[in-house]
Amino acid sequence: QVQLVESGGGLVQAGTSLRLFCVGSGRTLSNYAMGWFRQAPGKEREFVAAISGSGGTTIYADSVQGRFTSSRDNSKSTVYLQMNSLKPEETAVYYCAARFGGSITNGRAAASYKYWGQGTQVTVSS
Repeated sequence: QVQLVESGGGLVQAGTSLRLFCVGSGRTLSNYAMGWFRQAPGKEREFVAAISGSGGTTIYADSVQGRFTSSRDNSKSTVYLQMNSLKPEETAVYYCAARFGGSITNGRAAASYKYWGQGTQVTVSS
């Protein structure tokens, strides 16, 4: 199985940037598509971004398109989420997730991912 650990969260001002990290272990990460999700208090977990096993394909939620970028370095078993121009309403716990297979088909669906990290808190002040 795959173990995932997120890091990089913190407190930032609106309009600034933050980079999140997700380190995987236990299996070769290139065989897994990876997703990023976030959950604010009292709200459902929502899709943010996803990246194919090779890193060649990415998809994004409409709300973050053009501001967030997901990438990966499979040699380091690490997936990244670069978040620019952060907004206060994007305060949430951010999670990375993995599923076997490189395709990102249906990658917006949280239920399609088998493995999840513990989450990292991102707080954006106004």
